[in-house]
Amino acid sequence: MFVKLCGLRTEKDVATAVDAGADAVGFVFTTSPRQISVEEVRRLLAGVPSHVLSVGVVHGVPAAEAGELARAAGVDALQLHGAYPRSAFEELSDLRLLRATSLTTGTDVRTGAYGEEWLLLDSPVAGSGERWDLGALTTARPSGNWLLAGGLSPANVRAAIAAAQPWGVDVSSGVESSRGVKDHALMREFVIEARRID
Repeated sequence: MFVKLCGLRTEKDVATAVDAGADAVGFVFTTSPRQISVEEVRRLLAGVPSHVLSVGVVHGVPAAEAGELARAAGVDALQLHGAYPRSAFEELSDLRLLRATSLTTGTDVRTGAYGEEWLLLDSPVAGSGERWDLGALTTARPSGNWLLAGGLSPANVRAAIAAAQPWGVDVSSGVESSRGVKDHALMREFVIEARRID
């Protein structure tokens, strides 16, 4: 099970994620309680080994600006979160991309449909910790390397994996002691619980 821990902001966050065995770490560039500057991300990347994927996350900024942020920070991949059109992915085709969206009747659930390497299905309000109806996946079965997100925590991730059968999982608010502040014990517990089902 591929595990991404997102919204990291401190050296201790990164060290804990790496030590816990996370496959990917996410840094939020745009407005959020978890927002972090490009300069801070560049500094934190020194603690991310090459086998752990570093992901820059953007929401609501133009594709060109998103690409500039990712390149300036030096992350391995860029997550376009929200209603980004196919043209945005085409514009950023020189980068490794993750398409993050909520599941609606019009969502293309084929990983790679927009040229992205990974697909992430989240709740309608990203980063809110809100659960969403996984039953919707029965009629819109994703394909390829896709991650489940939205309201996950150490307490429910195993049940969510069993229900949705994703390739990977992504968590942010579900491993926090308060908005934007990571709980390192919960981070470790989440990775353990996500992998327990393997």
